[in-house]
Amino acid sequence: MNDRPLRLLLAAAALAVIAAAAWLSWDRFAETRLATLPDDGGDPVTQIVTARLDGSGTLKVAELTGTVQATASDVRALGLLRSDQVVKMPYSVGYFVDVSRLGPDDLEWNGQTRTLIVDAPDVTTAPANTDEGRRSLVETKGLFVTREAAEALSKSTSARATIVAEREAKSPERMAQARELGRTAIARLLAQPLAAAGLGEVRVVVTFPPERARRDGERWDVSRSPQQVMKDRADRAKQ
Repeated sequence: MNDRPLRLLLAAAALAVIAAAAWLSWDRFAETRLATLPDDGGDPVTQIVTARLDGSGTLKVAELTGTVQATASDVRALGLLRSDQVVKMPYSVGYFVDVSRLGPDDLEWNGQTRTLIVDAPDVTTAPANTDEGRRSLVETKGLFVTREAAEALSKSTSARATIVAEREAKSPERMAQARELGRTAIARLLAQPLAAAGLGEVRVVVTFPPERARRDGERWDVSRSPQQVMKDRADRAKQ
């Protein structure tokens, strides 16, 4: 790769990531400060006990949102008291790419086609976030539901809702969708600063580990889209 485009690329990418991280950090800081304001001008009713703000080189590329249904059962008194509960609650799962891991070995420049190939780290998911404050109780069954049973049911349904949401987020279909969105986000992140730096229009091809074409000395055909390259390879494998 030519040194000048590489230096410009890394510098532009770093600036873009730092700017995005700074904006997100200030957004979280401002929200935390607002949460500590006193109610009606009096003493604070709710206040922050501890707080920690960390920088990050990760890029959020997608978010899965929806509603999850969870069920749980509780048995007490030697099986005489059985309680069942079904709840629904909103959930969200974020998808991220750690762009801070990108280095010179992950970039390949084709000067003839003005194409930059980026071997990006894979998309990862954050822990599922279930909105307990907006849960709706669908159904509770039981001859007599004790307070202890109700608390156990609430914990069980919350835990199961989180498990189900994370399983959905990590399914092959959702991960494939997240990678496509991640491909677009990374290409936009790198292409725009390069153009602004005077390199003109640059095509950015982003690959992820599951689809990496660098096997046995093979390289991307940068005259075609990565989707077409992968399709042709799959067709040859079936023959």
